[in-house]
Amino acid sequence: MHRPDLAIAAHDGQALPTDTCPADSPLAVRGLTVSYGEKPAVFSVDATFPARAMSAIIGPNGAGKSTFLKAALGVVPRLSGEVRVFGTPIEKARDRIAYVPQRASVDWDFPATVLDVVQMGLYRRVGLLGRMSGRMRALALDCLGRVGMADFAHRQIGQLSGGQQQRVFLARALAQDADLYLLDEPFAGVDAATERAIIDVLKGLRDAGKSVVAVHHDLSTVRGYFDHAFLINVRRMAEGPVETAFTAETLHATYGGRLATTQIDEVMLSGGAA
Repeated sequence: MHRPDLAIAAHDGQALPTDTCPADSPLAVRGLTVSYGEKPAVFSVDATFPARAMSAIIGPNGAGKSTFLKAALGVVPRLSGEVRVFGTPIEKARDRIAYVPQRASVDWDFPATVLDVVQMGLYRRVGLLGRMSGRMRALALDCLGRVGMADFAHRQIGQLSGGQQQRVFLARALAQDADLYLLDEPFAGVDAATERAIIDVLKGLRDAGKSVVAVHHDLSTVRGYFDHAFLINVRRMAEGPVETAFTAETLHATYGGRLATTQIDEVMLSGGAA
């Protein structure tokens, strides 16, 4: 049955009709295409993420979730597409964005302390050659406190556990005091306590009027953690409020045979309570 409140991309790969990027959207993407070799990793994708909300980017492995986020940021080149942040081309709005990359992509042997890493989030304020004032140092320590890592300020970053490292990178993002927080698999490989701590911080940001967009893989927690869902499998498959975009129908369309009907039913029954 056709559902008018649900946007599901056409199977022919054509972009859905574009409109003017809304000025209040923290991240609006139109016609984004990325290719590694001859096969597109992301094909003609549109997306509009709402302000003051927690948004999840969802899809199977190899669907282009991280590629979509990195291409929107400009970390990887895009063949086509327009990206706007609060109605402004992203190239002119980077000071409004904080990005937390996948933990696996970071060189943890880099000789920096936990406090050093968090203070990197303050470089926009002081400049690369500027000196950190006592106030800036106190701000960095406060951000570490918000993620439960203040006692590790002088520990070398490579000596921490995976969950602790992820908390430190979230603290660095908090130090930037951004309007839009983009996170690539923030819960991958972390313990339950760290996941709980991270989601509490992210929800606090949302409640303070910030916007959060995260690549997410655990389907059982989507409805408990997020307000908005964007489903992708190379093309845009669905997007909208979680209650209308994250359904058995859209999961079947997005995952195909990768998820059995019984698995999807379990996800729908779990409630995903936080």
